Amino acid sequence: MANPAAPPEALSRPLWRQVLALALPALAQQYLHLVVQLSDQFLAGRFELPDPNQRIGYLSALNTAGYLYWFVSSYTVLVSVGSTALVARFVGAKDWALAKHATGQAVVLAVVFGVLGTVAAVLGLPSLIEALKLTGDAARVCVEYLMPLAALLAFQITESACAACLAGAGDTRTGLKVLGLVAVLNVPLAWGLCFGVGPLPGIGFVGIALGTGISHVIGCITLLVILARGKSGLQLHLAHLVPDIGLIRRLLWVSVPAAIDSLSAAFCQLWFLSLVNRLGDTAASAHGIALKWEALGFLSGAAFGTAAMALVGQNLGARTPDRAARSGWTAYAIGGGVMSFMGLLFVLLAEPMFRVFCPDPNLQPIVDAGVPALRLIACAMPALASQIIFTAALRGAGDSRVPVLFSWFGFLGVRIPLAHLLTAPQVDLGPLGVVPGYDLGLLGAWVAMCSDLWVRGTFFAIRFASGKWKKVEV
Repeated sequence: MANPAAPPEALSRPLWRQVLALALPALAQQYLHLVVQLSDQFLAGRFELPDPNQRIGYLSALNTAGYLYWFVSSYTVLVSVGSTALVARFVGAKDWALAKHATGQAVVLAVVFGVLGTVAAVLGLPSLIEALKLTGDAARVCVEYLMPLAALLAFQITESACAACLAGAGDTRTGLKVLGLVAVLNVPLAWGLCFGVGPLPGIGFVGIALGTGISHVIGCITLLVILARGKSGLQLHLAHLVPDIGLIRRLLWVSVPAAIDSLSAAFCQLWFLSLVNRLGDTAASAHGIALKWEALGFLSGAAFGTAAMALVGQNLGARTPDRAARSGWTAYAIGGGVMSFMGLLFVLLAEPMFRVFCPDPNLQPIVDAGVPALRLIACAMPALASQIIFTAALRGAGDSRVPVLFSWFGFLGVRIPLAHLLTAPQVDLGPLGVVPGYDLGLLGAWVAMCSDLWVRGTFFAIRFASGKWKKVEV
């Protein structure tokens, strides 16, 4: 297959056009993924159960499952970040042979980490759910729901790795088309497996997750076929799948610190979730629905982060570091604007957003608890944009070590301590005694979240502005 024209010509276009050309397909891809999540939440809210409290328990279970599914996304960083950063560098330097080889090694790593993740998840899920303070039917349902996703994890990680390599080559449209296929398949599969089709009976709540897992299997196979045939200068051959220790080491050199960052953040998110779960099923359900809608913001940031990562990597590969810096700032300016607009929607439409998932009057306590939290997060959208987009930009440059410290400080120094203090009537400090808390419930947890986002958003903006990432070698 002939290699496409060298990237410097494309990189000479106005930066805002390059950012939008990469971000808009990624944004559509992220929103299609959100459609899947919202469909699952919609199904759970309408699952016919005789006891309204049991329905709240199911929503609480789906919230916890959503957090653990988020953990899976963090786990894919072990492959995806290094794939995008390294392929982007090779493409910027016009080294298409190494770009193709890196793509093959990314697929190898994805399969290995996928299998290891499946084994760990299948064996450890019940204990993990117990540690997250989920009990009774909600805990049982959560484990049953996640098992199909755990069993098919290798396909989802490989799908993510393929899309990440294409993004590094400047192609986010192919990922959009395939993830669009995944979303289109997921909704009818989830509904059909949950409730049944015609004379075929449904399998209940677990069918929602099984539909999601099967759709990702199809997406993974589709992307592998596309890469085998050749796309955007990347073409997979069997020779590219032979493990290359040197190239794998370079991929992991970027991905492992980024994965430590993402996974440690995910662990802290689970810790944070355990504090919310202690507030009861109503608070946990409200928290989960608010997060689903907040995704309109942070998924927008992820899309512009994809653009920043690819453009920073390609410009560094082309030895134009100043343009790489402008790419990051341009992505933040546009992405931050989009996220701030989403924040405005949260303020204006929070209550009807909750009504979508809580139409039953018996679920009114969930609405009352969640609406103030969703409105509150609007004030943190600029900070969240900084944290997401500049994290991606730094990863595109291979600067994935120092940001880990920022994440640890934000979670362990700000969010978790504040959440303890603001959600409970009192806080037991062990040998130091007991101090009074503010007992603000779910709203207190979201105040702690917003405080953390502003701290980390500031740190990441300062790090990117310093320009130290321009000297990182990958």
